[in-house]
Amino acid sequence: MKKQLLLDAAERSGWTGAQAALGAGITELADIPIWWAAPVALVLAAAKSWVAGRLGRKGTASTLPAAADPATMARRV
Repeated sequence: MKKQLLLDAAERSGWTGAQAALGAGITELADIPIWWAAPVALVLAAAKSWVAGRLGRKGTASTLPAAADPATMARRV
């Protein structure tokens, strides 16, 4: 179970970092104040969750494969 939790934490951290970097990059390119990076990253996170919920496993916003997702493991028990 520890491996699945580490993969879940890595997935969440990776997506958060990507969304923050994109938010900062978008505000830089748009030449708007950096504080807009947080709302932009929030919109990106919501969009990623929506897409993952439609294209990934039903009922989750995870992009991990079912074998590596802790939520899947909990349902099996």
